[in-house]
Amino acid sequence: MKNADDFQEILMNHRRHLIAGLGVASLYAFGLPASAEAPATAARPGRRMPNVELKTHTGAKVNFYDDLVRGKIVAINMMYADCEGICPLMTNNLLRVQERLASRVGRDIFMYSITIRPEIDTVEHLADYAEMHSVNPGWLFLTGSRSNIDLVRFALGFYDPDPKVDKEINRHTGMVRIGNDVYDRWSMAPALAAPEQIVAAILHVDRSPAAVRRAGGAILQADPRSTV
Repeated sequence: MKNADDFQEILMNHRRHLIAGLGVASLYAFGLPASAEAPATAARPGRRMPNVELKTHTGAKVNFYDDLVRGKIVAINMMYADCEGICPLMTNNLLRVQERLASRVGRDIFMYSITIRPEIDTVEHLADYAEMHSVNPGWLFLTGSRSNIDLVRFALGFYDPDPKVDKEINRHTGMVRIGNDVYDRWSMAPALAAPEQIVAAILHVDRSPAAVRRAGGAILQADPRSTV
């Protein structure tokens, strides 16, 4: 990052993408004004996920939808290993999210970081990055061909309609796409939000019986007169 003004510009861009990708309820959850709501297709990418081949930082070949998304709760961000600005901060913050989710990560919640520079971020490069940041199992770093990465990036909503702006790779970092494929529930959260807020956004898309019971308990605790 060249200077504070550059960093501030990127943060403002992330905020614009947040407003475009989140529903009204999620915006209020992060304390942002819900002045506009994006079309449903922008907030619900699940039915359009490409099933292209990618590679994990562990060296495995995977099909994006079938192996990584189908039937799962996922949290996905874009990054690149040599980023000196927001990416290391994002990774460290998401590590705190992983710690709070504990054993659920890799069991029924899955975290993915997809490189936006696949020509440079090889499997080995991403493996070194994951090791450097002490990433635990259940969180995969992904690379692949440029065409496959772009298909996934566009399907997830990490793009700008202006081709010139879209080429600026820092425009696509800083947000986490969160989804529950089974129920086709999708949201977004700022990658630098408090870890507790990101965890809450992930749990918000969870429709498992245990999650529903936890949500009901929270309602009753907040208002004993409530019924669920």
